Amino acid sequence: MQFIDLKTQYQRVHESMNRRMQAVLEHGQFILGAECLELEAKLAAYVGAKHCIGASSGTDTLLIALMAYGIGRGDEVITSPFTFIATGEMIALAGAKPVFVDIDARTYNLDPRLLEAAITSRTKAIMPVSLYGQCGDMDGINAVARKHGLPVIEDAAQSFGAKYRGKRSCALSEIGSTSFFPSKPLGCYGDGGALFTDDDALAKAMREIRVHGQDRRYHHPRLGINGRLDTLQAAVLLAKMEVFEEEVEARMRIGARYSEMIAAAFSDQPDPARRVTTPLLAPGCTSVYAQYTIEVANRDKVEQSLKAQGVPTAVHYPVPLHLQPVFADLGQGAGTFPVSEAAGRRVLSLPMHPYLTEEQQARVVQALRAAV
Repeated sequence: MQFIDLKTQYQRVHESMNRRMQAVLEHGQFILGAECLELEAKLAAYVGAKHCIGASSGTDTLLIALMAYGIGRGDEVITSPFTFIATGEMIALAGAKPVFVDIDARTYNLDPRLLEAAITSRTKAIMPVSLYGQCGDMDGINAVARKHGLPVIEDAAQSFGAKYRGKRSCALSEIGSTSFFPSKPLGCYGDGGALFTDDDALAKAMREIRVHGQDRRYHHPRLGINGRLDTLQAAVLLAKMEVFEEEVEARMRIGARYSEMIAAAFSDQPDPARRVTTPLLAPGCTSVYAQYTIEVANRDKVEQSLKAQGVPTAVHYPVPLHLQPVFADLGQGAGTFPVSEAAGRRVLSLPMHPYLTEEQQARVVQALRAAV
């Protein structure tokens, strides 16, 4: 069983993908070719944003967004400690200090009720993470941000295609940032990412930053990075966009079926230690289930048992950012963010992709029942 099945997806789109990639090989515009512009237009229309800026990765997009706001030394950016290292890493690389705020215990997303206490005179932005495929409480986050005159940069690396109260992820704040890493809901065959905004000035700044800060050839009014999206990766994404909406629907259907199956499998278990906590969809939200993540006690033993039964799993994420050695100088030891730390001890991601069959899911749940 595959944890993420990219081979079946390729078989579905291979004709279009091969044709598009062959066209790039023939015209030879491997950097910012016509396919990049075509992709940006289609992604912007899909999200409902005025501008889309393709970029080299979902990590670089975070840095580009921070640079567009001029965030640097002495500044602070608020984010979640329960995320991949890239979120805090890019804040630090920009020269700013990551300020962590704990998460909601059931959605794993930043808890807006804790935001205000973390804001200081040095706070320059809020960067919530839409984890596991579901957007955070963006209304709550945006309300606090507006009160304090702060921009919100949504780290939507895992939630592209999800909706929040009728609007798509990446169109919920001043800037949306996403990743096209191969395992993402919309993934290329290497690294890639994109930024979204309705602000003309921000879009111009981010386009310049991704090409070494230049506004025209060999003229550099600002510092930038080499953050361009390769044309071959744009061709891959254009082919996958043809089936993406169907895959989003399949992800939602499969996620819901997992929850139903697990609830049925553990309905006779009165002991909380022998139950499984399934993902919670917040009101008004959909999820693209970049990961289908449960919580279990004795996670390591459950993981080993599932592996022995041929079911692959992953843990996203066992060590919150404030406990990572690289951020030790922040002085936030164990117990600082208890909800994130508890989640890190219990979360376990099951196989998840749009081509997972009901029979495969039944096998996973049966193995999970035996493991727990």
